[in-house]
Amino acid sequence: MPKIIGGSLSEHREQTRNKLFAALSALMAERGFDSITLAEIAAAAGVGRTAVYNHVPDKETLLLEFITHETDQWVSSLERALDGLDDPVLQLRAYIRQQARLKRVFHLPTGPELRTLLSPEMQRRLREHAVPVEGILRRILTDGMESGAFARQPLETTVPLVHACLSSRSLPDDGPGRDEAVAATEAFVLRAVGAAETTAASPARADEVEAALGE
Repeated sequence: MPKIIGGSLSEHREQTRNKLFAALSALMAERGFDSITLAEIAAAAGVGRTAVYNHVPDKETLLLEFITHETDQWVSSLERALDGLDDPVLQLRAYIRQQARLKRVFHLPTGPELRTLLSPEMQRRLREHAVPVEGILRRILTDGMESGAFARQPLETTVPLVHACLSSRSLPDDGPGRDEAVAATEAFVLRAVGAAETTAASPARADEVEAALGE
């Protein structure tokens, strides 16, 4: 019988899945998802190859569960930070900074576009995980437009444009270059939604966001 990690079977399963998630993320940082096998993920995680099938049937499912897990953590962290911010501008800045953190976690694969490598069913389920994230951005933008902090504009257009900007923006992993890149991204997005220039560029307001996020 395999050795149980942790104090219970449920804890064992959770820790094993976290090891698989970490292994998948590390491998995707090196090469494309299509070239990674479930056996390689198991070996990198230190999990028996046959034991992996007690958790997931295939690598697509593992990828989906990894993204869902990280997104759930991201949403919870962001909601906690937003509870301490009443200003929609500060909330949007917090959203942008949390997106930067999320991109640090997700090492997206090189090679073919990820979505083209997944089955239609997995693509549908992958899209579903973004719904709560989009809901937060919609709420922030709506509150900002109603308060006059942002220009009125159709959310159906603005939400995907903001997400396209954040998902395509390449940021350094560490150092002052990263801070500058995040600040520039904030300023660009805030100008795009019609925030006042002085508000968008204020370092003092950035400090408030960092405090709320615990940075």
